[in-house]
Amino acid sequence: MIKNLCYYFSLLLSLSSFSQEYRLNGYVKDANDNPIAYANIVITSLGVAKDANGTSTDENGYFIIENLKAQDYILKVSFLGFKAYSTRVELDRNIHFDAIILEDNLETLDGVTVVAKRPTVKRMVDRLVFNVENSTLSNDNILDVLKHTPGVLVHDGTITIKQSTPTIYINDRRVHLSSSEVQQLLEGTSASNVKSIEVITNPPAKYEAEGAAVLNIVTSKNIIAGYHGSVFGNYKQGSEFPKYALGTNHFFKTKKLNAYLNYSISPRKDFRHNDESINFIDNNNQNTSSWETDFKRTRETANQNINSNIDYDINENNSLGFSTSMLITPRDNTKTSINSLTEVFDANRVLDSTFNTLNRKVDETFNLAFTLDYTHKFKRAGEKLSVSTHHTNYDFSSFQNVDTDYRFPNNMLIRSNRFQTFSSQVIKLYTGQVDYELPIGESAEFEAGGKVSDINSESILTQFIFENDEKIEDFQNSDTFLYDETNYAAYISYSKDWTNWSFKSGLRAEYTNIKGNSLETNQNSDNDYLKLFPSFYLLHKLNDDNELYFNYNKRIYRPRYNQLNPFKYFLNDNAYVTGDPNLKPQIDHIFTLGYTLNTKYTFEIYYRYENDPTIQITFQDNEANSLKYINTNTDVSISYGLDFITNTRVVKNWSLYMLSSFFYYENRFLALESNNLAYETDRWSVYSQVVNSFSFLKDKSLTADISFLYISPIVGGPTITSDRSGLGIDLRKTFCDNRASLSIGITDIFNTQNFTQTTKYLNQDVFLNSRIENRLVAFGFNYKFGNFRLNTNKKEINLQERDRLKSSN
Repeated sequence: MIKNLCYYFSLLLSLSSFSQEYRLNGYVKDANDNPIAYANIVITSLGVAKDANGTSTDENGYFIIENLKAQDYILKVSFLGFKAYSTRVELDRNIHFDAIILEDNLETLDGVTVVAKRPTVKRMVDRLVFNVENSTLSNDNILDVLKHTPGVLVHDGTITIKQSTPTIYINDRRVHLSSSEVQQLLEGTSASNVKSIEVITNPPAKYEAEGAAVLNIVTSKNIIAGYHGSVFGNYKQGSEFPKYALGTNHFFKTKKLNAYLNYSISPRKDFRHNDESINFIDNNNQNTSSWETDFKRTRETANQNINSNIDYDINENNSLGFSTSMLITPRDNTKTSINSLTEVFDANRVLDSTFNTLNRKVDETFNLAFTLDYTHKFKRAGEKLSVSTHHTNYDFSSFQNVDTDYRFPNNMLIRSNRFQTFSSQVIKLYTGQVDYELPIGESAEFEAGGKVSDINSESILTQFIFENDEKIEDFQNSDTFLYDETNYAAYISYSKDWTNWSFKSGLRAEYTNIKGNSLETNQNSDNDYLKLFPSFYLLHKLNDDNELYFNYNKRIYRPRYNQLNPFKYFLNDNAYVTGDPNLKPQIDHIFTLGYTLNTKYTFEIYYRYENDPTIQITFQDNEANSLKYINTNTDVSISYGLDFITNTRVVKNWSLYMLSSFFYYENRFLALESNNLAYETDRWSVYSQVVNSFSFLKDKSLTADISFLYISPIVGGPTITSDRSGLGIDLRKTFCDNRASLSIGITDIFNTQNFTQTTKYLNQDVFLNSRIENRLVAFGFNYKFGNFRLNTNKKEINLQERDRLKSSN
């Protein structure tokens, strides 16, 4: 009897278990605890029918398989470059894997053929991810990839997002160079190792509160031990001078050690030809004098960049990293020559006199940065603690000699004037930072961290004048400016994902203490302030093809160190640049509402409120007949507009990228030369960039890009910049199983990207016609050697303070 009861009881349990359905989920990661996206997940039953089911991991390495019957299965996980993982699963309940670790497959992949694919775009809650790995763009350099990246505008040697210059990161390590130096770095770096470009329009709390949008360039995962390297270069011919770029990088990987070294040099000459005119006006608003200047500048540079890092895995949970980044501009190759001829007319437009100025300048820069990192991974999957220390030593010096001859209209010499200027700036920067990441459950994450930085700067300006050919120091225009800044920062962040909703919010607090001292004028400028920077993001997936999102962010722009120097730096006898040690930080509030239609078309409405923006404004002194380039805070700037972005395939071998923005910009400032009268400028503007990409041949080894850019007149402070446009064509051919590539192209074919600037209001009337070498014929090459399918561990230094060492060129 008891035996029969046990039999029927076991049968009942068996029937109950077969009627119950379970799920299997978890995360797939590599040995470094990084999520592996798009890994293949296959589960096969051990029953007679051998039923199989499968899926793939998402961007976070997460997978889930539901509606499974209670029985035994074989779970297999695989991904290219990793050893396949297999395990037996007895499914009698819901099972969750905290982390399935895939080991690197150390076998060579020389026999594998990777077919190029189209880049894809994915909207995350706080950023847009442009996936380019193994795409047709991977044969370009990184700057070329940015020209195709949604929301990014590349033109005239600048990179902008929503009319602002973004901060460039590589693998969440900040690149701290001027805008022109960043362009040369990215142009000389191959995109073959780039996995994705993250466009973070409003950065979350983890990122520095300083700056506008963030562009994070993510490189691919290292998968094979060994050595590989490459050499690359390009040649560009302008209307006046050639420009070169040469470089090489090397990467070595063992089981525990990764080492990377990159060196590049960019010798070039750049020519600018400006026509400038000034109408000086008296108190009765009458023209008293007019100056017309023919300005020609030749700038020679040969920037050398050295980037290196070593990563050592102590064990599976602890690792050390050492990084160095060096920018060197030698004195022998950093020279500027300016020739300008000015004609002076009286009120009746009769030539009164002329003066010819020769300005010869030599610069030298050493920007040396060193970073030490330590990372500890806890037993809990995804939990991580990172500690980083950093030091930067920045040393800049400049010497200029300015000679001016004043003559009557008949060319008779009136007088000659000469002065010399020596300037230098030494900055020492020390920082310490700690970051903590904690996953909460399967779909939430908490982040927290802190940072302290200390900056010491000494700026020296010594000016000499000549009396009877004797060199005498001009104490009135010489000074030493000492600047000390300490910044303390802390942040927390929380994110959560649901089926159709994603949420993220954070708060960053920064306390800043500033001390400035002008030794000659005994002018002190002490300031301290505490600022809070909240961020909020919300994303709703209406369905698989349509998304709606909203975000808010508060940002800060601290003045660059050279903008704070109060002394006058004379460009010639009648023009000088000056800063203000009492400049306030700029605070921005940014709101964005966006909608993505059919996964291809994105519409964004944004509003940005800028309080105390710092800009350099050109003022004419109508009494002294001179120009002042003054770094000052304006009152308020407001902008809002509608952006449209698409990156889509038209036909099989033709894809289209388009970025267009229609926006309004309003700026309020004080007219310093008109009794500080409040003045306002505003304008509706539009810009649009269209890139058509074509691929040819069966293996798609021949590609062509045809791009067009248009920018309507834009207002900036009191100045209106005219419209401009440009058409460009680029061709690229790869050879030898993608080991080598050659490219040829021409930018600004019709030479239409030059522009004019007009500053005309109240008693100000300045006009500039700028002509530079926009039309360039370019040739490039790239050759990979060794086991070139390796991917580098290249890193950059994550320090926002370094970006303030040097103003953008």
